[in-house]
Amino acid sequence: MSETQQAGWLQGDVALITGGGSGIGRAVAERFLAEGAHVAVFGRNQEKLDAVVAESGHPERMLAVAGDVRSSEDLHRAVGATVDRFGRLDIAVPNAGIWDFNRSLTRLSGGELAAAFDELFSINVKGYLLTAEAVWRELVKTRGCMVMTLSNASFHTAGGGPVYTASKFAARGLVNQLAYELAPKVRVNGVAVGGMNTDLRGPAAIGLRERSIADSFARSTVTGNNPLIPLHDSSVDPVDFTGPYVLLASRANSGNITGQTLQADGGIAVRGFGDRAAGGDQL
Repeated sequence: MSETQQAGWLQGDVALITGGGSGIGRAVAERFLAEGAHVAVFGRNQEKLDAVVAESGHPERMLAVAGDVRSSEDLHRAVGATVDRFGRLDIAVPNAGIWDFNRSLTRLSGGELAAAFDELFSINVKGYLLTAEAVWRELVKTRGCMVMTLSNASFHTAGGGPVYTASKFAARGLVNQLAYELAPKVRVNGVAVGGMNTDLRGPAAIGLRERSIADSFARSTVTGNNPLIPLHDSSVDPVDFTGPYVLLASRANSGNITGQTLQADGGIAVRGFGDRAAGGDQL
């Protein structure tokens, strides 16, 4: 094992993670901490963020900043607080997002569709763009990187409804575009994760703000149709998705990788994702 691996692949780096209060954001924050990084977590709920810091075991290497990814002012404040506390910024993880619970076009009125689109895109796409705008100057200074949370829905149908799928295809486009615009100083990559057991919520605009994907997992007696998931009871735990983030954030291991999206989805592309040949048989 090399000295870098012994010390942690992110030893001394400073990361800012949006949506860091729960789910994959919290799991990545904890994994980065274990890899030797200092970590700032950003989200809307200060109490949840404070709990992440308090339960981390290394509060001296963590910072909690409350704010909304739809607010450029909040994001710039978070970047400033991170640099003030830790002296630099090496890694940004645009991650905060919501899901549409597979709400199909045929189950939404025009008004509901418009409202869901505005809310979901403002978080899942504009939130990523505003995060990138807030961090890029600091990342240029450190020759740092962004690692965006994408989804199986960035590549495949039926991982969400049309609004969510469109937002994740858009985010995948941002990976490519920003990788080009920020090269050679800043690397930009993505991790397309599969479904996992988290507290992921839906748009308030269509009454899904209080619905959690964890409830769906609790009701289900199967693990899904991903080839790898039936082999591992824990494979829907967000902890099991954190390795690709570490790999892509590591200069030593991915210093020549940019504009790539690593699919960590249990092998959906091997089998296909829909549960029937045509989704509109009942129309």
